[in-house]
Amino acid sequence: MDLGTHPRSTAALLSRVGDRIRSRNALVVEEWEDITAWASDHVVTGPEGAATITEGYLDTGVPIAGDGAPLVSEFALMELVAVLGRTPDGGKAYVGRVIECAWRLPNVYDAVIAGKLAPWRAERIADLTHALSAEAAGFVDRQLWNASGVGWAQLERLVAEAVLRFDPERGEADRQKAADHRHFDISDVDEHGLVHLDGLLDAADGHDLDQAVARRAEVLGRLGDDSTLDVRRSKAAAELARQDLALDLLVPDPDTGEVVATVPGRKVILNVHVTDTTLAGRNPVGRWDEGRCPISTTQIKEWLRARHTTIIVRPVIDLADHLPVTAYEIPDRHKTRVILRDHTCRFPHCTRPATRCDIDHHQPHGEGGPTCPCNLVPLCRRHHRAKTHSAWRYETPMPATYVWTSPSGFRFRVDHRGTHPVHPPDE
Repeated sequence: MDLGTHPRSTAALLSRVGDRIRSRNALVVEEWEDITAWASDHVVTGPEGAATITEGYLDTGVPIAGDGAPLVSEFALMELVAVLGRTPDGGKAYVGRVIECAWRLPNVYDAVIAGKLAPWRAERIADLTHALSAEAAGFVDRQLWNASGVGWAQLERLVAEAVLRFDPERGEADRQKAADHRHFDISDVDEHGLVHLDGLLDAADGHDLDQAVARRAEVLGRLGDDSTLDVRRSKAAAELARQDLALDLLVPDPDTGEVVATVPGRKVILNVHVTDTTLAGRNPVGRWDEGRCPISTTQIKEWLRARHTTIIVRPVIDLADHLPVTAYEIPDRHKTRVILRDHTCRFPHCTRPATRCDIDHHQPHGEGGPTCPCNLVPLCRRHHRAKTHSAWRYETPMPATYVWTSPSGFRFRVDHRGTHPVHPPDE
């Protein structure tokens, strides 16, 4: 094995890896086209079409894709699966995913055939849309016309939104069913005097609890507790139960000598986006920033009706506004626009929320770059360091669109549709 004793070109090696992946995908695409043609020749349209008697058994049509996809001959399917060299169940599921794409997700299928979407990614999409109605599946397909850069979490949120939009009764029933499984359990004490917690909470309740624990853990650190953050969070959870700070960490008043446990007030903010159509009852979907997911209007109403809830209505923010300032420091209003525009770190394939990212000046402020949303980009700390201290570079050909160049010259386009490789490198 060559352990690096012979110099080689990293770019050439990576290019060979990419070429093999494209060759492998091309073979799978040809297989998909053949399976689609096979399915077209073996559609069973009704009882009369399934009335082929073979050795005394009825060759019936089997549904292996979602609503609106054709039934295919059961006996013919057995033959195809055998030729594919797959198990009966695994082969049936695989053929079903191809048919799901060909008949119910035409944009996804076309992207696979054109080589723009890896077949394995399309299979994952088909798994998630299988149970959707034809209308909901069509909605998902229209959003995924260029789906190669869509992450799984984003895809699952899109499917959840489709359910809320086109089958709200099912969505609410699923939510209520899931809510019935909420719990909070504490295990028996182990040999070290420790217990494990296990819980399932309402999303807003869980967010509140996380914020409270994080705040108390920070207070403990400021009061001198040098434990790790995880340990301090554990202690903070116990503090919530006692509604007091640990006695050995109480700070005496420097003037009177009195020892008073004071806990700063807590402020928890849930940012929920609703449109005028949502308020009017015509759109059953909103969006929750902290959870980065679609939520039903029923869920929003429950949160707003909670006791001691303060509601702040903010006006619509025009993300296209250019509001430069002369200072290097970035105003909060600029940060808000950038976060709402980009949602996540804009490095290729990174999904870290923009709320947890640094805000980078694309053109450095010291070189004349303005402190304006048009020149600001959210980058997580890791990828901010890569951009600053390595050969990674990016350009912004248009707002919210970034073209990254790797140290070896590979290029990736990052926009609201996700991450897409740019081929060839000089394109």
